[in-house]
Amino acid sequence: MAQTAQLIDTLKRMLKSHGFSYADVAKQLSLSQASVKRLFSEQSFSLARLDKVCQMMEIEITDLVMDMNTHSRIMVSELLHEQEQEIADDVALLLVTVCILNRWTMEQLMDHFRLTEHQCIQHLAVLDRLKLIELLPGNQVKLRIAPNFKWLDNGPIQQFFQQKIAADFFDSKFTKQQEKLIVINGMLSKAGMAIFQRKLTQLVHEFNELNNDDAALPLGQRMGTTVVLATRSWQYGLFDSLRK
Repeated sequence: MAQTAQLIDTLKRMLKSHGFSYADVAKQLSLSQASVKRLFSEQSFSLARLDKVCQMMEIEITDLVMDMNTHSRIMVSELLHEQEQEIADDVALLLVTVCILNRWTMEQLMDHFRLTEHQCIQHLAVLDRLKLIELLPGNQVKLRIAPNFKWLDNGPIQQFFQQKIAADFFDSKFTKQQEKLIVINGMLSKAGMAIFQRKLTQLVHEFNELNNDDAALPLGQRMGTTVVLATRSWQYGLFDSLRK
């Protein structure tokens, strides 16, 4: 599944670099644009359709795979535990990390937070050392994270969120236009749970696509958005006294 996501992300990147749009892909495949967008979001390209899209770009599928492998070798998909810990131990560094991964510039960081140029450069140098970014001349930043980058499961960043941020995150009635809280409960089989988890993974992929698409918009048109997706086999502790 991870390689499929990388291949589709590589396809999107190569289409963009060749100057092709979803409309061009739709015409090539004799499909509607909505159907093409669904193919990308669901990562459900058949080999025949993938080959047709490659023909449009005048490349082979093997060229696509080679580009994916070359690109993935220089991109970071996750950090080591001690590297995450270094970020989690420094609140200012964590702030800079989150903002930079969301395509903020150093100037925007200084405009919005009490951070000096020297402090920003220090933090960016750490991210460069961790290979999350490449710090370019003029303090410009090039991200080096892979499309499937994620924080470690139960790692320092996740634990920091659970211990320090979760209470603040849920201190809301979730009634504003850009807020949503849904709590559902049911009884699923192992097969049903596996299907639901795959759909959650697909939803994460779609969120990342939207995040990447909106990265080109001015900062004032983007809002910090946090999504918490969690599922587990669990029984309410509130009812323990009533259980046999």
